[in-house]
Amino acid sequence: MKKVLIVGYYHPKNDKRVFRTVETLSKVCDVSYQYISNNENEGIYVENNIKFIPIFFKINAQENVLKKALKRIKFDLKVLEVIESEDYDILYMHHFLPIFPLKPFKFAKSKKKMVVYDIHEYHPENFLNSLGGLAKILKEKIMWKIFEMQLKLADKLIFVSKEMQEDVYKKLGLKKPYLVVPNYANILVEPKEKRKEISFVGKVTRNIEKEKEILKKLIEKGFTFKIIGMDSDVFKDVPHEYTSFLPYEDMMIELSKSAFSLISYNTVRNESYKNDLFALPNKYYDSICAGTPVIVKNSFVSMAKEVEKYGIGVVIDPNDVEESVERILNAYEHYDELMENVRKYKRNFVWDDMKKQEFINFVLH
Repeated sequence: MKKVLIVGYYHPKNDKRVFRTVETLSKVCDVSYQYISNNENEGIYVENNIKFIPIFFKINAQENVLKKALKRIKFDLKVLEVIESEDYDILYMHHFLPIFPLKPFKFAKSKKKMVVYDIHEYHPENFLNSLGGLAKILKEKIMWKIFEMQLKLADKLIFVSKEMQEDVYKKLGLKKPYLVVPNYANILVEPKEKRKEISFVGKVTRNIEKEKEILKKLIEKGFTFKIIGMDSDVFKDVPHEYTSFLPYEDMMIELSKSAFSLISYNTVRNESYKNDLFALPNKYYDSICAGTPVIVKNSFVSMAKEVEKYGIGVVIDPNDVEESVERILNAYEHYDELMENVRKYKRNFVWDDMKKQEFINFVLH
């Protein structure tokens, strides 16, 4: 039986995407799993063929920059120590170590281990994404060099969307085995009721003023708006209901009751930010598998392409409020067609046995 070390790096233990790979590979491999923990007393333990390796890390927002930086260096050193001390045949990286961005890859290769790199984000843009101006340009130039070396050192690559893979391969002229593994939903839910309601799931970001105007006009037309999982002062000027945090299955059932799920956000103030454009977030897959059509911003290339291909929602341009409202109202008039398409295609959006086996075969063979 092969041994796999999965480096979750800064992801918590139950991160949906990371833990999915842990569970799936543990069915056929011995898995060691490193993750971040906020419990200083949590120790290493073994359960269900998985060796859990928590690394404690907690930053106080009031601490100065130097102290925070020293803590990050210590954290990276601890992760590196795990990589250099664990016994494994395959090193599976869910992120890189900012302090030692190439060292884990080079170490594994020097020991003739296979390296699988799971690329959640468009790293050259996503890393230190708050930078602007000349610092941003310089950072991206450096990060592209580092990213290229990481990809070349890895044996196999996993991408969150086909568009991200194509963009990276075209830019770097890569020819390397890859697999696209989006953020599939865990379960399928059959809606038992539908309300004239638009829901928003997950963390609410800023810079969505146009979306708020769209929601206000839809509320005038008889829709209600619900935030699932939290309340947010971002929507304090929009009439809404909210739920507190819900366990995954409960969240899916609540989501299944809505007529639409709104997926529109800005991670940064840059409309061409590829980490957003090529994203296929959890909330997108969860919505379809909950039987709820989606409302997706047109600049989200990966999502918009699928929504139009399968007819499972509405693609809007938030900059054109009137047309966006009209598109949603029109979709609601033809809601039965949308629901038929969602029912027809939603199995494409769930992490099922066939997708698990394809993933296992790619990693191990």
